[in-house]
Amino acid sequence: MKDIAINFGGYRLMVTEEPTMKTRENRQTGEIETVTNRAGETQFVVMLFAKPRPVEGRRTGKGEEIKVNLSADPGEGFTEGSYVELVNPVLNTYEMRDQETGQITGSGLWFKADGLKPAGRDALSTAA
Repeated sequence: MKDIAINFGGYRLMVTEEPTMKTRENRQTGEIETVTNRAGETQFVVMLFAKPRPVEGRRTGKGEEIKVNLSADPGEGFTEGSYVELVNPVLNTYEMRDQETGQITGSGLWFKADGLKPAGRDALSTAA
C-alpha cells in the first residue's frame, strides 16, 4: 500500500529543523544532488516534533521527531519552534532488499505531505 491518508489532528507539530531542499549523495560521483520527483519537481524535507495533545484523564505521551517529505516549497515563515499543520499528509512503507539474495535488509515508514501551513489558534493555545 502507498499514500495512506493519515490524520494528525491528535498531535501538535512543531518545526525542529526548518524546511530545506531534499538532497542525496550520488552513488557514482559522490556529489550531493537535489532530489526531484518523477515530474522533475524539486522535493523538500522538514523535521517536526509530533507530540500528542493532552486528553483529560490520561497521561500525555512523550512525542517523537519525524521527517516529512514535502512535494513543494512550503515558503517562508516556518522557523524552528513554530507550530504547523501538514497539508494532505500520507504515510508510506518501504523495504530494501539485498541485490544478490533478495532478502529484506531493512524496512520502515516515511511521511509525505503536499505542504505546510501555520497551525490554527487551537494548536498554539495548547502548546507547551
